[in-house]
Amino acid sequence: MRYLRSFILILVITALAACNSSERQPAKAEKPGSVKATKAFVKEFGPAPAVDKGTAYAFVIYFPSAKQPGKVLPFPFFSFDEASLKKVALAKLIGGLGDLKSYQGEIAQPFPAGTRLLDLQQSGESVTADFSKELAGARSDQGLVNALVLTLKQFEGVGQVSIQVEGAPANTDKQAQKADESAVLPLAPPRLLSVTGMKEKGAATVEEVDAFFDRPVQINELRLLDAGGKPFEGEIFHSVFDMAGVLKPKHPAKFSVGMPVQVRWNVTDKVGRNSSGQKEMMLEVREH
Repeated sequence: MRYLRSFILILVITALAACNSSERQPAKAEKPGSVKATKAFVKEFGPAPAVDKGTAYAFVIYFPSAKQPGKVLPFPFFSFDEASLKKVALAKLIGGLGDLKSYQGEIAQPFPAGTRLLDLQQSGESVTADFSKELAGARSDQGLVNALVLTLKQFEGVGQVSIQVEGAPANTDKQAQKADESAVLPLAPPRLLSVTGMKEKGAATVEEVDAFFDRPVQINELRLLDAGGKPFEGEIFHSVFDMAGVLKPKHPAKFSVGMPVQVRWNVTDKVGRNSSGQKEMMLEVREH
């Protein structure tokens, strides 16, 4: 469950940034932000969304497939810290997606409990990832190797990946050589992940309600409705990185933790995959 919370937290932080950006206009003299995306990101998810300021980095984490051993599924991630991109990517890969219901039964977790990244070193185009002893019994898993190698090799300057356990080389060189784009499964249309209300710490009511998707999307239609099918009134915004639709409710007091919220959506991702539907989800509420 903690892995699910970590994954959703990334999306919540994204929405919080969107809340701020939707309410202010950048100063005229302020330099616009930019997003630098890996080639793998652009291939899977299209052009990276823009940001108001600063430099963000868009990349892919490849999670092992539970249904097709050896195959991997790409997920988009973002960071503002260029120096830690590889370490962040591996940490999220080890953590997995937990019991995220939208992908239940599709994502494998081959990393044994307690597995940690001990060190990550690069010499020339060769990167060595050293893991804790817990990985010893699982490092021969082809899906795990593919996920590790493809996640790291998307970054500029990485041509070879070696896997170690507590400094001891793992006999995975042949497996690592097999890790190419043929292991990447094609993506289905965008999926709705969750509905989360955000409020100030100690506040009685939410400020916004966020419908999170599994990738950047263009919102063609997004409506949040109560259990009886009546739409909640308010304005809809995109979050930063376009990972969520943000409702600024006209009547915030109507939202409470655990209440059923129906989401009606029609969205298109940045490479043209369209998704539409209606689904009831229980509202999560988080403070910031």
